[in-house]
Amino acid sequence: MSKPNDSWWRSAVIYQVYIRSFADENGDGIGDIAGLRSRLQYLAYLGVDAIWINPWYPSPLADGGYDVSDYRNIHPAHGTLDEAKALITEAHELGLRVILDIVPNHTSDQHVWFQEALAAGPGSPERDRYIFREGRGEDGALPPNDWHAAFGGPTWTRTDDGQWYLHLFAPEQPDLNWDNPEVHAEFESILRFWFDLGVDGFRVDVAHGMVKDPALPDLGLSEFSVLAREGQENHPHWDRDGIHDIFRAWRAIADGYPDRRVFVAEAHVRPGRLADYLRPDELHTAFNFDFLKCALEADKLREVIDRTITDLATVGAPATWVLSNHDETRHVTRYGRAYTGVTTPMRDQGHPSDRALGTRRARAAALLMLALPGGAYIYQGEELGLYEVEDLPESALQDPTWERSGHTLRGRDGCRVPLPWTGDTPPFGFSANGTTPWLPQPEDWRSYTAEAGQADPTSILQLYRSALRLRRTNPGLGTEEFHWLDSSDGTLLFERGNGLLCAINLSGHPIPLPDTCDALLASRPLDKDGLLPPDTTIWLQRRH
Repeated sequence: MSKPNDSWWRSAVIYQVYIRSFADENGDGIGDIAGLRSRLQYLAYLGVDAIWINPWYPSPLADGGYDVSDYRNIHPAHGTLDEAKALITEAHELGLRVILDIVPNHTSDQHVWFQEALAAGPGSPERDRYIFREGRGEDGALPPNDWHAAFGGPTWTRTDDGQWYLHLFAPEQPDLNWDNPEVHAEFESILRFWFDLGVDGFRVDVAHGMVKDPALPDLGLSEFSVLAREGQENHPHWDRDGIHDIFRAWRAIADGYPDRRVFVAEAHVRPGRLADYLRPDELHTAFNFDFLKCALEADKLREVIDRTITDLATVGAPATWVLSNHDETRHVTRYGRAYTGVTTPMRDQGHPSDRALGTRRARAAALLMLALPGGAYIYQGEELGLYEVEDLPESALQDPTWERSGHTLRGRDGCRVPLPWTGDTPPFGFSANGTTPWLPQPEDWRSYTAEAGQADPTSILQLYRSALRLRRTNPGLGTEEFHWLDSSDGTLLFERGNGLLCAINLSGHPIPLPDTCDALLASRPLDKDGLLPPDTTIWLQRRH
């Protein structure tokens, strides 16, 4: 039996918690569940609807927790299963729903299944849970095909008995064989385990990559581009049609709970394909990578917004909007560059960034995002105005991209630096006893702490709080109504329900505003003549 709040996810603002970097309560320099529990009141104060927690499972941490060795437990550095249960209860008491990551494309090489596969040998049922193949060339000494891994290098590793196993990511992350019924049954059991504990949903990691062409044909690529959505139709390991049967089975499980559970897809797919994942009997929502990666230019933004809303309307799914996450350069830094979009996976290093300009644009982009119909994701720290830490010492880098690329790509550590909470010196309240965090924080983050933001009425934190409060209380932002209004070059103007307007000025000069409206919230003050300055967004209410 459904409940009135079954559709909460259609407009939810979800806060992403990269748990290693959120808050450390036990003082070992690594974020934990106790730290997250201690900051739940902050998240309620901010005004979000839910939290999404990056993997907190037992893991050797070859890829920041996305190499899972046990899907039904908690990594000891993060806490215990009992603490996880308490977190879920406490979050619900504060009106916060809890979404976890699930990683179904691959496990850790330390997972019991993979260890059994290595021990059992070629042709065994244990090996059939993964993708093992004989090599090519003399004595099978060459990989089975020419695929390249996301973190650099080949996507195959040879075992001691001469067979090769597939890993689209790091060698420590062997890909599962989703043609094996055991794999289906195991992950359906994992979903039920966490749903029974009260978890409200899952973000599905690499949702587009679980099914492979059994022939494993060559791709003919000379370098790794495994994360690129563009490419040939009928790709041998991305976005294959067999994926959708898996998600139909998962949706049936989620819909079987009285307070229905939800899914969000991480799916890098070709234009026009994302809606296939969001059909009424499959997943509920998906990350909008086109919006995240889009340059902050009016015509390009309008194109992405139109395409997103139009495509997803064909299946009745809501849009989602996102500016940053744990895999991409923080948008304060991106927006301070000459080109404001995302140009390459795994970092675009070496281009100077104007932090003041990037911050102005980040404030404007936040109000644009939060005014659009559908849901939105906030990556931890963006509400504090945090920038990408691009000068981490090489000795501190932990992302596998650094090693796998031969020290040519620094990876994603720069957006994963632990959060600053209070005080004037590192660790800024991140670790309860002052322990140095697992990644070093910049000294100037003293101006970016949550404490500083709460005390400053003009801070970006207060801007987010005000916007989220209006999302909850303004009738116009509570509908899915949306249409464009005429505006000058370099600007966007649209109307939601009940006469709520949003204008963003990305031109190089101030612009006039409709004289039949009252200002509700602006990303920075209007100029002395009441004009909207460049790199500024405003919410307006029509006078009735």
